[in-house]
Amino acid sequence: MSNYLVDGYHREAAAYAPSSERANFIRRTYGLLFVAILAFIGLEAFLVRSGAGIDVLQTVVNNPVLLIGTIVLFVVSGFLARYLARSSASPAVQMLGLALYVGVEAIIFLPFMILCSLPQFPQFHQVPVQAGILTLVVFGGLSAVVFVSKRDFSFLGKILMIASFTALGVVLIAIIFPGSINLGLWFSAAMIAIACGYILYDTSNVLHHYPTNAHTAAALELFASVALLFWYIMRLMLQLASAGDN
Repeated sequence: MSNYLVDGYHREAAAYAPSSERANFIRRTYGLLFVAILAFIGLEAFLVRSGAGIDVLQTVVNNPVLLIGTIVLFVVSGFLARYLARSSASPAVQMLGLALYVGVEAIIFLPFMILCSLPQFPQFHQVPVQAGILTLVVFGGLSAVVFVSKRDFSFLGKILMIASFTALGVVLIAIIFPGSINLGLWFSAAMIAIACGYILYDTSNVLHHYPTNAHTAAALELFASVALLFWYIMRLMLQLASAGDN
């Protein structure tokens, strides 16, 4: 029997729960995911329209130390958010973890969104909407593959971890040693492939390994994968739009 380890205790996976309980778990998970996506969109829109972030964009882009700090912020906050969401504490604490992660993602995306809103770059104005639609289509397609096939993609976990640490190393080298590595279209395409792998992995875990009381943690992992895919689809589309103007 498959089990998911939560706070040191093995609990029966949703895959082996009664069908009504399993269906309720899946509804709650994807309902929270939908709310998280809406919260992200609303927070991002507020930050862009309020004018906050232009100085952040200029400062971060011109300061390699802050770029590294942004990566560190993302990693640390991700661990903290996951710890809260997976904890055995109250549902409010678990929701705090999800909310924290959504807020950090909104900050991480802010430079991209500011760039796409600047009047001097009209070719970028539609990129967030187009990338968002493409992200949802890809996410929906990959989710359908898992739910229809019912295949367990948990074997991808170690592969994705190695690929992610390799990608992080490449990014750090490119930041610390400017010009040493060109993170061009190939890198965006590779990261999109990794993000797709995470969607298969996380969706499979929802179906096969999460217990029925872990819907907040499951929603957080799905949101993280969707955000990763959205980020690199946006990056790829921005690169293509920039190349088209040259």
